[in-house]
Amino acid sequence: MYGAVILIVLGIIGFLGGQGNPTAQRITEQASSVVSQVTGHSNATSTVTPKESVATKQLAQQKYTGTQIVAVNHNQPTFTKQELSLSRGSWQKYGNLDSLNRVTTANAMLSKQLMPTAKRQPLNVTPTGWHNKPYTINGKRGYLYNRSHLIGYQMTGQNNNWKNLMTGTRSLNDPGMTAYENPVANYLRSHPQDHVRYQVQPVFRGNELVARGVHMQAQSIETKDIAYNVYIFNIQSGVKIDYQTGYSQRGDAAAAF
Repeated sequence: MYGAVILIVLGIIGFLGGQGNPTAQRITEQASSVVSQVTGHSNATSTVTPKESVATKQLAQQKYTGTQIVAVNHNQPTFTKQELSLSRGSWQKYGNLDSLNRVTTANAMLSKQLMPTAKRQPLNVTPTGWHNKPYTINGKRGYLYNRSHLIGYQMTGQNNNWKNLMTGTRSLNDPGMTAYENPVANYLRSHPQDHVRYQVQPVFRGNELVARGVHMQAQSIETKDIAYNVYIFNIQSGVKIDYQTGYSQRGDAAAAF
């Protein structure tokens, strides 16, 4: 088993409303500032392997212990030179659903030209494990799950794409993923000629229908403003999730069925 000590970037517990982030630089520090408003927790340490060849298997076995977002490979993306090439210009690609109809991986070379101009339509896709019900969390009543985009709508305009939607908790979707999506989107808007290599992979354990988390990587091509490599646990504080089926009940988020 490969092992390396990494920094835990931030711990997100509970639900917070949408977060804008106008600055592309210092993504991790700004995201940590957002989290401190929720939990007041400081950074800590954890271990997962930085080896991308085994990262998915290792991440699938990680147990949530109160910190929702952890850095992988010291928060450094692992794209190869070929994967960072601009030879094809801007593009997006979504992996086929697997044998259980689960989403696989979304990849893109993002640019402003891919960003949508049309108004977003309501979502109607039903991803695997979609057994939704409302809970009151931190005094706010709302449904446990969102139809979570692997690559956010604001960056590609992909909406009711079965290959781009998974069952994700409120806290996974926002503030979890949006803390990393918004800086990329803002960077692209302010750098209309630039590109960002982007990858999001849901991490399932065995044949479970709900992902244990998502692995997100991004790296800007023309500048060094965007660079991160993180894993976000698909949990919700105060709710116990059966990842095999998607059913849930009140309980400790760390105590899966």
